[in-house]
Amino acid sequence: MLKVAIMYDVDQTLSPNYMQEYSLLPMLNVNPSTFWKNCNDFAIEHNMDGNLGYMFKILERAKEQNISIKYQDLKDQGKHIKFFAGMEEYFGNINKYANNLGLEIDHYVISSGLKEMIEGTSIAHNFKRIFASRFAYDENDVAFWPAQNVNFTTKTQYIFRIKKEKIDNLHNEKEVNAYIADKSTVLPYTRMLYLGDGFTDIPCFKVIKDKKGTAICVYNEELLQSKKDAEKIIADGRVNFIAPADYREGSRLYNILCDSLNKIAADAKLNQY
Repeated sequence: MLKVAIMYDVDQTLSPNYMQEYSLLPMLNVNPSTFWKNCNDFAIEHNMDGNLGYMFKILERAKEQNISIKYQDLKDQGKHIKFFAGMEEYFGNINKYANNLGLEIDHYVISSGLKEMIEGTSIAHNFKRIFASRFAYDENDVAFWPAQNVNFTTKTQYIFRIKKEKIDNLHNEKEVNAYIADKSTVLPYTRMLYLGDGFTDIPCFKVIKDKKGTAICVYNEELLQSKKDAEKIIADGRVNFIAPADYREGSRLYNILCDSLNKIAADAKLNQY
């Protein structure tokens, strides 16, 4: 079967809220709005990456509360993450649709959220790889430092890794940047789809759209600003489509995905003539 890659942001793309807000921040006895403001102020004060700021603040708050955050603790927090409508059935439905077209989908996460938490979600088993920020752990399995920082620009690295099937050795920069003469061994951008929710996804949107893949900006129908942001992004030519974050069969988003797969299958057939 012909391979297709669908890549997803998580926060506000697959899930309505930031993943840390469901149970991790309550466990740390901190108000979400207060926490994010402190993270933003801290990043501005030190002129630092915002993701590194929030990861530092999680560890700092845990220390203040005398809580040791271990890998399994974070993974357990992922069980509380909620998703948009249709998410639980979506993967089985879209995989079946693709298979009937002679396509096989590899699903990937590319997220600034915490990998450990995503691994604990009810949908984690559907992803070939989860690329997300994560912690390093000491000999007692206690988180002590960021091991991986996936921010709005470094997200694009993982598109290139997926394209070249260099998805395991994340420390190896030469591997992902190596020139590949035989283009038949890499996944064409035309068979890559990226789903995100807003301005932090623009670098990925642009890479995929400019290379003739399919970039889709989803929005939360319950939040007017979310829709306005999506409308701004498509008006600026950053994406191919926008749609409510509704993953049920028959929704606008689901139909866009199906029609995109139809086009991939049709183009592959035409290329045989």
